[in-house]
Amino acid sequence: MDLIRTPDERFDGLPDWSWEPEYASLAQGGDAAARMAYIDEGSRDARTVLLLHGEPSWSYLYRHMIPPLLLAGLRVVAPDLIGFGRSDKPTRQEDYSYQQHVDWLAELIVDRLELRDAVVFCQDWGGLLGLRIVGEHPERFAAVVASNTMLPTGDHDPGDAFRAWREFSRTAESFDIGRIVNGGTARELSTEEVAAYDAPFPDDRYKAGARIFPSLVPIAPDDPASAPNRAAWEGLKGFGRPFVCAFGALDPITRGADRVLVKLIPGAAGQQHIVLESAAHFSQEDAPDELAQIIVRTVAALERDDAGA
Repeated sequence: MDLIRTPDERFDGLPDWSWEPEYASLAQGGDAAARMAYIDEGSRDARTVLLLHGEPSWSYLYRHMIPPLLLAGLRVVAPDLIGFGRSDKPTRQEDYSYQQHVDWLAELIVDRLELRDAVVFCQDWGGLLGLRIVGEHPERFAAVVASNTMLPTGDHDPGDAFRAWREFSRTAESFDIGRIVNGGTARELSTEEVAAYDAPFPDDRYKAGARIFPSLVPIAPDDPASAPNRAAWEGLKGFGRPFVCAFGALDPITRGADRVLVKLIPGAAGQQHIVLESAAHFSQEDAPDELAQIIVRTVAALERDDAGA
């Protein structure tokens, strides 16, 4: 596996981003290892909130949610998936697979950081990976807040909007990451914010992961990821801890998926699910304060339940 690393100077002076990364060297099945970047802020004795980004963003997506979470006394862990942000980037699309990403992320969460009783917030691929890991390791998580995401098994048609996005990612001559993120928000990002999303990708060699990710989503029942995701659903169908949905009303890709999650996951019963009326796909850009407060309320309810136990 050929890995490249974005030069550190590409991340200098990003607006509203002051946190320094930590790194974990993760096994990749060969004689080398991929380095995953993550921020880890707040007291290690506090409740951990795990923030999982999706495609084609990185943890910069959470820059407006991190301060209020820290102000609430929480520990915040926000990784950059391999292929994104400050993490190492395999240069060949065939070196990316759904299973490999699950393995990388689970190694960080379970083996390296040994997170327990964490609250996970997941959006887009953050949910395709995060919900899979919750389903496989439900004992590690105290609650889930899901936004604009799903755990697909390939048993249902993903819809025309996703098929168009999948085709574009494979065939477009120009794949401008910042412009793509801006196109998935309801508000207009500033020039500096668009540049921050472009920062991890100096040229197209760094974009193999961003280009292949949509093609890794299982859209057929016999996809390699379908059976493991079905197995993870069995874990989710037994997940009785709080599961809260906060979906953007303006997202054409995942609209309606929240109803499926609420119906199938027992921990969703009785929760205050939110439709973010002014949010598109990247809800963290459109409604960061509201999402942070949903997480804070979810943690507060956990603490009350713990105190009353």
